[in-house]
Amino acid sequence: MPERHLHIISFDIPYPPNYGGVIDIFYKIRSLHASGIRVHLHCFEYGRKHAAELDRICYEVHYYPRKTGLPTSLSLKPFIVISRKSKELRENLQKDNYPILFEGLHCCYYLDDIRLANRFRIYRESNIEHHYYYHLFKAERHIFRKLFFLAESYKLWLFQQQLRYSDFMLVVSKQDTEYLSRKFPENRVKYLPSFHANDHVQIIPGSGNFVLYQGNLSVAENIVAAEFLITEVFRELQIPLVIAGLNPPQRLYSLAAGNPNIRIIANPTDEEMFTLIRSAQINLMVTFQPTGLKLKLLNALFSGRHCLVNPAMVAGTELRPLCEIAENGNQFRDKVSQLMTLDFDVPMIQQREKILMLHHSNIKNCLSLLNILSLYIE
Repeated sequence: MPERHLHIISFDIPYPPNYGGVIDIFYKIRSLHASGIRVHLHCFEYGRKHAAELDRICYEVHYYPRKTGLPTSLSLKPFIVISRKSKELRENLQKDNYPILFEGLHCCYYLDDIRLANRFRIYRESNIEHHYYYHLFKAERHIFRKLFFLAESYKLWLFQQQLRYSDFMLVVSKQDTEYLSRKFPENRVKYLPSFHANDHVQIIPGSGNFVLYQGNLSVAENIVAAEFLITEVFRELQIPLVIAGLNPPQRLYSLAAGNPNIRIIANPTDEEMFTLIRSAQINLMVTFQPTGLKLKLLNALFSGRHCLVNPAMVAGTELRPLCEIAENGNQFRDKVSQLMTLDFDVPMIQQREKILMLHHSNIKNCLSLLNILSLYIE
Protein backbone atom coordinates (compact mmCIF):
# COMPACT_ATOMS: atom_id res chain seq x y z
CA MET A 1 0.00 0.00 0.00
CA PRO A 2 1.44 3.42 -0.91
CA GLU A 3 2.25 5.86 1.87
CA ARG A 4 -0.50 8.35 2.70
CA HIS A 5 0.51 11.84 3.85
CA LEU A 6 -1.32 14.79 5.41
CA HIS A 7 -0.19 18.24 6.57
CA ILE A 8 -1.76 19.47 9.82
CA ILE A 9 -1.25 23.10 10.92
CA SER A 10 -1.77 23.45 14.68
CA PHE A 11 -2.30 26.79 16.45
CA ASP A 12 -0.25 25.52 19.43
CA ILE A 13 1.98 22.57 20.32
CA PRO A 14 -0.68 19.87 20.91
CA TYR A 15 1.15 18.10 23.74
CA PRO A 16 0.40 17.69 26.54
CA PRO A 17 -3.28 17.53 25.46
CA ASN A 18 -4.59 19.39 28.50
CA TYR A 19 -6.87 22.09 27.15
CA GLY A 20 -9.58 22.71 24.56
CA GLY A 21 -8.51 22.58 20.95
CA VAL A 22 -5.16 20.85 21.45
CA ILE A 23 -7.02 17.84 22.87
CA ASP A 24 -8.88 17.45 19.57
CA ILE A 25 -5.66 17.88 17.58
CA PHE A 26 -3.51 15.46 19.57
CA TYR A 27 -6.03 12.62 19.65
CA LYS A 28 -6.85 13.17 15.99
CA ILE A 29 -3.16 12.78 15.15
CA ARG A 30 -2.94 9.69 17.35
CA SER A 31 -5.92 8.13 15.55
CA LEU A 32 -4.55 9.01 12.10
CA HIS A 33 -1.16 7.56 13.03
CA ALA A 34 -2.82 4.31 14.13
CA SER A 35 -4.56 4.24 10.72
CA GLY A 36 -1.28 4.52 8.83
CA ILE A 37 -1.39 8.22 7.88
CA ARG A 38 1.98 10.02 7.77
CA VAL A 39 1.24 13.32 9.51
CA HIS A 40 3.42 16.34 8.72
CA LEU A 41 2.70 18.50 11.80
CA HIS A 42 3.31 22.25 11.81
CA CYS A 43 3.06 23.87 15.27
CA PHE A 44 3.15 27.46 16.38
CA GLU A 45 4.95 27.74 19.69
CA TYR A 46 4.50 30.27 22.48
CA GLY A 47 5.42 28.84 25.86
CA ARG A 48 4.89 25.09 25.51
CA LYS A 49 7.91 22.82 25.10
CA HIS A 50 8.81 20.72 22.07
CA ALA A 51 7.36 17.26 22.64
CA ALA A 52 9.08 13.95 21.90
CA GLU A 53 5.67 12.26 21.95
CA LEU A 54 4.76 14.15 18.77
CA ASP A 55 7.86 12.81 17.04
CA ARG A 56 6.63 9.31 17.83
CA ILE A 57 3.24 9.70 16.12
CA CYS A 58 4.12 12.14 13.32
CA TYR A 59 6.14 11.67 10.14
CA GLU A 60 7.79 15.02 10.84
CA VAL A 61 7.23 17.97 13.18
CA HIS A 62 8.00 21.63 12.44
CA TYR A 63 7.91 24.45 14.97
CA TYR A 64 7.37 28.14 14.17
CA PRO A 65 7.45 31.12 16.57
CA ARG A 66 4.37 33.30 16.86
CA LYS A 67 4.92 36.91 15.83
CA THR A 68 3.40 38.95 18.63
CA GLY A 69 3.86 42.58 19.67
CA LEU A 70 2.30 45.96 18.93
CA PRO A 71 2.61 45.90 15.09
CA THR A 72 0.80 42.56 15.03
CA SER A 73 -1.92 43.89 17.34
CA LEU A 74 -2.51 46.86 15.03
CA SER A 75 -3.03 44.74 11.91
CA LEU A 76 -6.40 44.75 10.20
CA LYS A 77 -6.24 40.95 10.24
CA PRO A 78 -7.17 39.20 13.51
CA PHE A 79 -4.32 38.95 16.00
CA ILE A 80 -4.79 35.18 16.36
CA VAL A 81 -4.30 34.85 12.58
CA ILE A 82 -1.60 37.39 11.71
CA SER A 83 0.58 36.22 14.61
CA ARG A 84 0.70 32.82 12.89
CA LYS A 85 2.00 34.09 9.56
CA SER A 86 5.23 32.26 8.63
CA LYS A 87 7.13 32.29 5.37
CA GLU A 88 8.89 29.09 6.48
CA LEU A 89 5.53 27.36 6.97
CA ARG A 90 4.37 28.35 3.49
CA GLU A 91 7.62 27.12 1.95
CA ASN A 92 7.32 23.79 3.77
CA LEU A 93 3.76 23.36 2.54
CA GLN A 94 4.91 23.97 -1.05
CA LYS A 95 7.41 21.11 -1.02
CA ASP A 96 4.75 18.54 -1.98
CA ASN A 97 1.10 18.19 -3.01
CA TYR A 98 -0.32 16.55 0.12
CA PRO A 99 -3.67 17.71 1.55
CA ILE A 100 -3.58 20.38 4.26
CA LEU A 101 -5.71 20.44 7.42
CA PHE A 102 -5.97 23.95 8.93
CA GLU A 103 -6.76 23.64 12.65
CA GLY A 104 -8.98 26.56 13.59
CA LEU A 105 -9.35 29.97 12.02
CA HIS A 106 -6.09 30.84 13.82
CA CYS A 107 -4.12 28.84 11.24
CA CYS A 108 -5.87 30.04 8.08
CA TYR A 109 -3.56 32.87 7.00
CA TYR A 110 -2.51 30.84 3.93
CA LEU A 111 -5.89 29.26 3.23
CA ASP A 112 -6.46 31.54 0.21
CA ASP A 113 -2.82 31.67 -0.93
CA ILE A 114 -2.63 31.28 -4.71
CA ARG A 115 0.48 29.14 -4.29
CA LEU A 116 -1.67 26.51 -2.54
CA ALA A 117 -4.65 26.78 -4.89
CA ASN A 118 -4.17 23.29 -6.31
CA ARG A 119 -4.21 21.62 -2.87
CA PHE A 120 -7.03 19.89 -1.04
CA ARG A 121 -7.61 22.27 1.89
CA ILE A 122 -9.64 21.25 4.94
CA TYR A 123 -10.76 23.70 7.61
CA ARG A 124 -11.22 22.19 11.08
CA GLU A 125 -13.63 24.38 13.05
CA SER A 126 -13.44 24.54 16.82
CA ASN A 127 -15.57 27.65 17.41
CA ILE A 128 -17.37 30.34 15.48
CA GLU A 129 -14.52 32.57 16.52
CA HIS A 130 -16.14 35.99 16.26
CA HIS A 131 -19.01 34.72 18.45
CA TYR A 132 -16.48 33.29 20.92
CA TYR A 133 -14.53 36.55 21.15
CA TYR A 134 -17.70 38.59 21.54
CA HIS A 135 -18.62 36.45 24.53
CA LEU A 136 -15.10 36.98 25.91
CA PHE A 137 -15.67 40.72 25.50
CA LYS A 138 -18.88 40.49 27.53
CA ALA A 139 -17.27 38.35 30.26
CA GLU A 140 -14.02 40.35 30.62
CA ARG A 141 -13.76 43.08 33.26
CA HIS A 142 -10.40 44.65 32.41
CA ILE A 143 -11.12 47.56 30.06
CA PHE A 144 -8.16 47.10 27.71
CA ARG A 145 -8.77 43.37 27.33
CA LYS A 146 -12.46 44.09 26.73
CA LEU A 147 -11.57 46.45 23.89
CA PHE A 148 -9.12 43.91 22.45
CA PHE A 149 -11.73 41.14 22.46
CA LEU A 150 -14.32 43.42 20.84
CA ALA A 151 -11.91 44.51 18.09
CA GLU A 152 -10.78 40.91 17.55
CA SER A 153 -14.39 39.77 17.25
CA TYR A 154 -15.01 42.28 14.46
CA LYS A 155 -11.78 41.34 12.64
CA LEU A 156 -12.66 37.64 12.90
CA TRP A 157 -16.13 38.31 11.51
CA LEU A 158 -14.52 39.92 8.46
CA PHE A 159 -11.79 37.29 8.12
CA GLN A 160 -14.17 34.32 8.19
CA GLN A 161 -14.91 35.05 4.52
CA GLN A 162 -11.57 33.34 3.79
CA LEU A 163 -13.25 30.04 4.61
CA ARG A 164 -14.85 30.01 1.16
CA TYR A 165 -11.45 28.87 -0.14
CA SER A 166 -11.61 25.62 1.83
CA ASP A 167 -12.57 22.42 0.02
CA PHE A 168 -14.12 20.92 3.13
CA MET A 169 -15.17 22.15 6.58
CA LEU A 170 -15.19 19.74 9.52
CA VAL A 171 -17.24 21.16 12.39
CA VAL A 172 -17.37 20.16 16.07
CA SER A 173 -21.05 20.86 16.82
CA LYS A 174 -24.35 20.59 14.97
CA GLN A 175 -25.19 24.17 15.83
CA ASP A 176 -21.97 25.45 14.23
CA THR A 177 -22.51 23.10 11.26
CA GLU A 178 -25.86 24.76 10.58
CA TYR A 179 -24.29 28.22 10.83
CA LEU A 180 -21.43 27.47 8.41
CA SER A 181 -23.76 25.67 5.98
CA ARG A 182 -25.93 28.78 5.80
CA LYS A 183 -22.95 31.12 5.58
CA PHE A 184 -21.13 29.12 2.89
CA PRO A 185 -23.79 27.26 0.89
CA GLU A 186 -21.31 26.48 -1.92
CA ASN A 187 -18.86 24.71 0.41
CA ARG A 188 -18.94 21.17 1.76
CA VAL A 189 -19.59 21.23 5.51
CA LYS A 190 -19.69 18.11 7.71
CA TYR A 191 -20.32 17.57 11.41
CA LEU A 192 -17.36 15.72 12.94
CA PRO A 193 -17.23 15.76 16.77
CA SER A 194 -13.98 16.41 18.60
CA PHE A 195 -11.43 13.69 19.17
CA HIS A 196 -10.66 13.11 22.84
CA ALA A 197 -8.75 11.00 25.36
CA ASN A 198 -11.46 8.44 26.06
CA ASP A 199 -11.56 5.07 24.32
CA HIS A 200 -14.20 3.67 26.68
CA VAL A 201 -16.32 4.62 29.70
CA GLN A 202 -14.47 4.48 33.04
CA ILE A 203 -17.17 5.40 35.55
CA ILE A 204 -17.03 4.09 39.12
CA PRO A 205 -20.52 2.98 40.24
CA GLY A 206 -21.80 4.21 43.57
CA SER A 207 -21.55 7.70 45.04
CA GLY A 208 -19.15 10.45 46.02
CA ASN A 209 -19.31 13.19 48.63
CA PHE A 210 -18.49 16.37 46.67
CA VAL A 211 -19.36 18.37 43.55
CA LEU A 212 -16.66 19.25 41.01
CA TYR A 213 -16.37 22.25 38.72
CA GLN A 214 -13.28 22.19 36.51
CA GLY A 215 -11.80 24.26 33.71
CA ASN A 216 -9.04 26.66 32.69
CA LEU A 217 -9.51 29.29 35.39
CA SER A 218 -7.41 31.89 33.60
CA VAL A 219 -10.17 32.20 30.96
CA ALA A 220 -12.81 34.85 31.64
CA GLU A 221 -15.69 32.54 30.67
CA ASN A 222 -14.70 29.95 33.27
CA ILE A 223 -14.02 32.55 35.95
CA VAL A 224 -17.54 33.94 35.49
CA ALA A 225 -18.97 30.41 35.73
CA ALA A 226 -17.02 29.67 38.93
CA GLU A 227 -18.16 32.96 40.46
CA PHE A 228 -21.76 32.10 39.62
CA LEU A 229 -21.47 28.75 41.39
CA ILE A 230 -19.87 30.28 44.48
CA THR A 231 -22.30 33.18 44.85
CA GLU A 232 -25.57 31.87 43.36
CA VAL A 233 -25.52 28.13 44.09
CA PHE A 234 -23.25 26.99 46.91
CA ARG A 235 -23.47 29.99 49.23
CA GLU A 236 -26.72 28.51 50.60
CA LEU A 237 -25.70 24.83 50.44
CA GLN A 238 -23.79 22.75 52.98
CA ILE A 239 -22.47 20.49 50.23
CA PRO A 240 -18.72 20.40 49.40
CA LEU A 241 -17.70 22.05 46.11
CA VAL A 242 -14.25 21.56 44.57
CA ILE A 243 -13.16 24.09 41.93
CA ALA A 244 -10.12 22.77 40.03
CA GLY A 245 -8.19 24.15 37.09
CA LEU A 246 -5.33 26.14 35.65
CA ASN A 247 -4.22 29.40 37.25
CA PRO A 248 -7.23 30.46 39.35
CA PRO A 249 -7.26 34.23 40.00
CA GLN A 250 -7.04 35.67 43.49
CA ARG A 251 -10.63 36.92 43.36
CA LEU A 252 -11.92 33.32 43.27
CA TYR A 253 -10.01 32.56 46.48
CA SER A 254 -11.47 35.70 48.03
CA LEU A 255 -15.02 34.76 47.03
CA ALA A 256 -14.60 31.21 48.36
CA ALA A 257 -12.95 32.26 51.62
CA GLY A 258 -16.24 32.77 53.41
CA ASN A 259 -17.51 29.24 52.72
CA PRO A 260 -15.63 26.35 54.39
CA ASN A 261 -17.34 23.88 52.02
CA ILE A 262 -15.62 25.35 48.93
CA ARG A 263 -12.08 24.27 48.07
CA ILE A 264 -9.99 25.51 45.13
CA ILE A 265 -7.32 23.23 43.64
CA ALA A 266 -4.85 25.09 41.44
CA ASN A 267 -3.09 23.45 38.49
CA PRO A 268 -3.88 19.79 39.19
CA THR A 269 -1.96 17.21 37.17
CA ASP A 270 -3.81 15.17 34.55
CA GLU A 271 -3.87 12.23 36.98
CA GLU A 272 -5.24 14.37 39.80
CA MET A 273 -7.96 15.81 37.54
CA PHE A 274 -8.92 12.34 36.31
CA THR A 275 -9.26 11.18 39.93
CA LEU A 276 -11.37 14.21 40.84
CA ILE A 277 -13.73 13.66 37.88
CA ARG A 278 -14.22 9.98 38.76
CA SER A 279 -14.55 10.55 42.52
CA ALA A 280 -17.09 13.39 42.43
CA GLN A 281 -20.76 12.66 42.93
CA ILE A 282 -21.63 15.45 40.48
CA ASN A 283 -19.57 17.01 37.70
CA LEU A 284 -21.17 20.44 37.43
CA MET A 285 -20.50 22.47 34.28
CA VAL A 286 -21.76 25.92 33.37
CA THR A 287 -21.02 28.03 30.32
CA PHE A 288 -22.44 31.31 29.14
CA GLN A 289 -20.95 30.80 25.65
CA PRO A 290 -22.97 28.32 23.52
CA THR A 291 -20.08 27.86 21.07
CA GLY A 292 -18.20 24.76 19.90
CA LEU A 293 -18.11 21.53 21.89
CA LYS A 294 -16.96 21.63 25.51
CA LEU A 295 -14.42 18.81 25.75
CA LYS A 296 -14.51 18.86 29.54
CA LEU A 297 -18.14 17.73 29.25
CA LEU A 298 -17.08 14.73 27.17
CA ASN A 299 -14.38 13.84 29.72
CA ALA A 300 -16.88 14.06 32.55
CA LEU A 301 -19.42 11.90 30.72
CA PHE A 302 -16.85 9.20 29.96
CA SER A 303 -15.36 9.14 33.48
CA GLY A 304 -17.70 10.80 35.96
CA ARG A 305 -21.02 10.09 37.63
CA HIS A 306 -23.89 12.60 37.43
CA CYS A 307 -23.34 15.52 35.05
CA LEU A 308 -25.30 18.67 35.84
CA VAL A 309 -25.13 21.43 33.21
CA ASN A 310 -26.93 24.47 31.88
CA PRO A 311 -28.52 24.33 28.39
CA ALA A 312 -25.69 26.26 26.70
CA MET A 313 -23.24 23.50 27.67
CA VAL A 314 -25.03 20.92 25.52
CA ALA A 315 -26.17 23.22 22.69
CA GLY A 316 -25.61 21.61 19.29
CA THR A 317 -24.74 18.16 20.69
CA GLU A 318 -26.42 14.79 21.27
CA LEU A 319 -25.39 14.89 24.92
CA ARG A 320 -28.45 16.48 26.55
CA PRO A 321 -30.14 13.10 27.39
CA LEU A 322 -27.03 12.12 29.37
CA CYS A 323 -27.10 15.23 31.58
CA GLU A 324 -29.26 16.83 34.22
CA ILE A 325 -30.22 20.35 33.17
CA ALA A 326 -30.62 23.51 35.26
CA GLU A 327 -30.98 27.12 34.14
CA ASN A 328 -30.59 29.32 37.23
CA GLY A 329 -29.28 29.32 40.77
CA ASN A 330 -32.47 27.95 42.33
CA GLN A 331 -32.66 25.04 39.86
CA PHE A 332 -28.97 24.22 40.35
CA ARG A 333 -29.38 24.13 44.13
CA ASP A 334 -32.40 21.82 43.87
CA LYS A 335 -30.67 19.49 41.38
CA VAL A 336 -27.47 19.33 43.44
CA SER A 337 -29.42 18.40 46.56
CA GLN A 338 -31.32 15.66 44.69
CA LEU A 339 -28.34 14.14 42.90
CA MET A 340 -26.16 13.98 46.02
CA THR A 341 -28.51 11.28 47.32
CA LEU A 342 -28.74 9.24 44.09
CA ASP A 343 -26.22 6.44 43.46
CA PHE A 344 -24.90 6.09 39.92
CA ASP A 345 -25.59 2.43 39.10
CA VAL A 346 -24.53 -0.04 36.41
CA PRO A 347 -27.60 0.44 34.14
CA MET A 348 -26.84 4.19 34.12
CA ILE A 349 -23.26 3.45 33.10
CA GLN A 350 -24.40 1.12 30.30
CA GLN A 351 -26.82 3.72 28.91
CA ARG A 352 -24.08 6.38 29.05
CA GLU A 353 -21.65 4.15 27.16
CA LYS A 354 -24.21 3.21 24.49
CA ILE A 355 -24.88 6.82 23.49
CA LEU A 356 -21.29 8.03 23.83
CA MET A 357 -19.82 5.30 21.64
CA LEU A 358 -22.50 5.89 19.02
CA HIS A 359 -21.60 9.55 18.52
CA HIS A 360 -18.18 10.12 20.11
CA SER A 361 -16.03 7.12 19.25
CA ASN A 362 -12.54 8.18 18.08
CA ILE A 363 -12.44 5.10 15.85
CA LYS A 364 -15.70 5.99 14.08
CA ASN A 365 -14.76 9.63 13.73
CA CYS A 366 -11.35 8.72 12.32
CA LEU A 367 -13.03 6.52 9.72
CA SER A 368 -15.22 9.47 8.72
CA LEU A 369 -12.13 11.64 8.32
CA LEU A 370 -10.34 8.95 6.31
CA ASN A 371 -13.34 8.65 3.99
CA ILE A 372 -13.13 12.38 3.28
CA LEU A 373 -9.42 12.17 2.64
CA SER A 374 -9.56 8.98 0.58
CA LEU A 375 -10.11 10.66 -2.78
CA TYR A 376 -7.39 13.22 -2.25
CA ILE A 377 -4.65 11.76 -0.08
CA GLU A 378 -1.37 10.50 -1.53
